[in-house]
Amino acid sequence: MRRFRSLGLGVLGLGLLLAATANRPVRGVEERPNIVVFIGDDAGWSDFGAYGNRAVRTPNLDRLAATGVVFENAFLTTASCSPSRISILSGRYPHATGAEDLHTPLPAGMDLLPAYLAREGYFTGHMRKTHYGPEGERQFDWFSEETWEGLPGFLDVVGDRPFFLWIGFRDPHRPYSSDAVDPPHDPGEVSVPPYLVDDGETRADLALYYDEISRMDAEIGRMVAELDRRELREDTLVVFLSDNGMPFPRAKATAYDAGIRTPLIVSWPGVTPAGARYPGLTSVIDLAPTLLEAAGAGIPESFQGESFAAALTDQASPGRDYVFAERNWHNCDEHIRAVRGPRYKLIRNAYTELPLCTPADASRSPSWYSLTAGREAGTLTPGQARLFEAPRPVIEVYDLESDPHELVNLAGRSEVEQIARQLSRVLDAWIEETEDFPPSRRRRADNTDRITGVKFSQKVPPLEP
Repeated sequence: MRRFRSLGLGVLGLGLLLAATANRPVRGVEERPNIVVFIGDDAGWSDFGAYGNRAVRTPNLDRLAATGVVFENAFLTTASCSPSRISILSGRYPHATGAEDLHTPLPAGMDLLPAYLAREGYFTGHMRKTHYGPEGERQFDWFSEETWEGLPGFLDVVGDRPFFLWIGFRDPHRPYSSDAVDPPHDPGEVSVPPYLVDDGETRADLALYYDEISRMDAEIGRMVAELDRRELREDTLVVFLSDNGMPFPRAKATAYDAGIRTPLIVSWPGVTPAGARYPGLTSVIDLAPTLLEAAGAGIPESFQGESFAAALTDQASPGRDYVFAERNWHNCDEHIRAVRGPRYKLIRNAYTELPLCTPADASRSPSWYSLTAGREAGTLTPGQARLFEAPRPVIEVYDLESDPHELVNLAGRSEVEQIARQLSRVLDAWIEETEDFPPSRRRRADNTDRITGVKFSQKVPPLEP
């Protein structure tokens, strides 16, 4: 299978999709590293000190960033927990895994990263939240429900083998409590994005979210310290990322950057330069191929990503021309597809008669209630009010340079017409190359949600099956 990575601007069709390249070991590395992946649950990309947030306390991740490479423009393939994790581990886009919907387990017969590493002699383990189902879980050698306390048990049974450990945190997923860290974060110091209402309730909500990020950071610090204590850190490649954006309205489960942009830190002693920052466009569809290359293994033809290992040693190496994302069923059905370049993004919405579907946890939050109160009072800004827009536009186009929060849809404006056409062609090529399914597959012939059975709006005719 060819791996869709790049199309030059102005080039049409599938003919210039990059073919898979032969695997090469990481330059200058002779020993296979141990690999530890920390993955946060609903942690927004910008809510860490290493990404410029001066209010949240993340000293351990900031120290990790100081020893490796911070990827400044890294993106997920979807902003929904289980399909995101399965996509990362399989090196395939969610719609190509058969597990594109929330809580849908990995189908039988599809190997994940630990299975490939096990064939290379790695001992594999995972901890805490898995969310990829029995077929995914069985591909690991070891499992623990514990947090950092489980790490010594894993290291005690590894022996002399290289190891791969995937640690799935439950922080900062809702619900929140007031005792996550001491002292708690000050609501007056949090950063309120402009698509949320800046009031006391929203600030208190964000402060509790910061608390859980800080608690996760402390656990990561204890785990890294255990690797140091056992003199394993120098031989271990450590990765930190999130499965989707923060669990707030217009973030989690959307195709906006607040949903699909992720922190990504890679620290590999002796390989990654200390304190480096990589500006290139990066997709986590390429993380599994990168880790396989680091382990000296070949990249399977089934993978739709390719290694970005070059960026670990050379931060001037080119990034992707485009990254792609999708949104499928998450509490309610959606069919959203997005393509993003360094500056512009295009989003396609298939089910437009209803407002954007906000996930259940975010729609029970104080931040959501502040938005709905503002809507009733008529006090929302135009950017905030777009959350309730119905019908929604089929096409959204954003200039991320002038509008990083994607509040002003430029679709239909003459100044972006050629850009929108080009992005649309690139998206069409990706859809064909990755064999994406059409929007009509998502609804049943009687116009009901195919999973919940809830009927869609009566104002539009049902789609053909």
